[in-house]
Amino acid sequence: MSEPRARRLRPVVAIDGPAGAGKSTVTKRVADRLGYTRVDTGALYRAVAFACREQGVDWADAAGTGQVASRLAAPGALSLSTSGPDTKVEILGRDVSGAIRTLDMGQGASIVSAHEPVRAALLDIQRELGRAGGVVLEGRDIGSVVFPDAEAKFYLTASVEVRAERRRLELSAKGTAPPIEQVLSEVLERDRRDSTRPVAPLVQAADAILVDSSGQTVDEVVETIVREVEHIARRLARQEQAR
Repeated sequence: MSEPRARRLRPVVAIDGPAGAGKSTVTKRVADRLGYTRVDTGALYRAVAFACREQGVDWADAAGTGQVASRLAAPGALSLSTSGPDTKVEILGRDVSGAIRTLDMGQGASIVSAHEPVRAALLDIQRELGRAGGVVLEGRDIGSVVFPDAEAKFYLTASVEVRAERRRLELSAKGTAPPIEQVLSEVLERDRRDSTRPVAPLVQAADAILVDSSGQTVDEVVETIVREVEHIARRLARQEQAR
């Protein structure tokens, strides 16, 4: 179900793409450059996977994971704070920011996010976080499902080899060093699962700008996105002045 087109003074920026494309890093930098709020929607699904694991709910159980997601969607149950360099995630006041960032929880997020009850439970949270505009949201279906009316849409990707190496380096920095073959296999499996799930599959929105970061620096990618968003923001301002 799509949102009616909202009247916003600043754009919603949707950055979608596969695992390891650099969405988190780019989203942070873009939000900082623009002075916008950053919303890591993937953290919501990781939190559901984490809560399911703790409560003994199988990630493949659509009804069970949906019930967990519904409880997390209740007022005060789940909070995201993006004031610092990383997204802080709390479940009932307990900081789980580090616990949800493992490779295992990433796979779990991919599995639970395929369930319609989970996506339905979290949809309103995501839309409320970005409704007023002036936000940068990262995910896999932001431009296609959550905010189909987003004024600025980007699909950020990279070759699977580049994405696997980035993911391996990220995990190594956190104290785990899985072999590249394992990471590559898991990235490929996540790509397959995310792009073939029946509910809100990973797909480039028809009006999204494709950005391939394989041969670009983070600065170059950020500059491309910021330049386009600033152009859109100026257009919105002119439209508002003309009303």
